[in-house]
Amino acid sequence: MSSLIEEGEISHEADIVWLEDIDDLDYVRQSLDRLPTRKGKPAYHRNGRMVGYALLGATAKPSRASGTFRRRVFWLLPHDRDSEPEGLYAKSAPAEAVDPRTLEPRVKGYKTERSEGGPPSTAMQELGITLPL
Repeated sequence: MSSLIEEGEISHEADIVWLEDIDDLDYVRQSLDRLPTRKGKPAYHRNGRMVGYALLGATAKPSRASGTFRRRVFWLLPHDRDSEPEGLYAKSAPAEAVDPRTLEPRVKGYKTERSEGGPPSTAMQELGITLPL
């Protein structure tokens, strides 16, 4: 879950690769996966689809026990809001979801009004203000 991701666990990120236009997504799910390489598109074994992944810098060290690297993967399930706008997450978001516009390498991101299913108030829109949740 994104709330369990510590900044130190993503401190070796060099870049984030998006496979889709994130402007069309209110939220993405993020997880730390154990992967065999620092770079490249990882294999995806979840239901749904991968929408992005992190690349690690050369200083990232593999696990001594497994030889794998912990990298963030961003993904969506078939019942997420982008596929079912009136479904389970019409007015909420999964625990591991964050607004993709708040993500950067080494920044875990956060939920926003948009990611939680509600547009900002009219006053906030007029002032151009968005608040993290």
